[in-house]
Amino acid sequence: MDKQVIEKHLSNLKGSIGSYPFGPEVLVFKVMNKMFALIAKKDDKSILTLKASPANVEFLTCKYDDITPGYHMNKEHWITIYLTGEVSESEILKLIDESYSLIVSKLTKDKKLELMAL
Repeated sequence: MDKQVIEKHLSNLKGSIGSYPFGPEVLVFKVMNKMFALIAKKDDKSILTLKASPANVEFLTCKYDDITPGYHMNKEHWITIYLTGEVSESEILKLIDESYSLIVSKLTKDKKLELMAL
């Protein structure tokens, strides 16, 4: 999947802001200052790291060779997707939306209201 399509989708989510807090190699997307996605390179391959429910982490890592527990993240709550083409574009976009929704669902009521006002 094209990394630019992913970046555009991530950027279009309400309140999503991309930045490089870990240096020029790692693009991090946050909503209301909470990280929900990370794009980087590992072993010369583009990777996308996303928040996921623990049950989904287990399911996805069993279903796809290109999805592993989150690289440098809590392995119970994050997944890393190698962008080699095994995982379809529609599945990746769905997983991005789920990651975003998981983070938004944990925001305080005030932060949710602030996000809705954007």
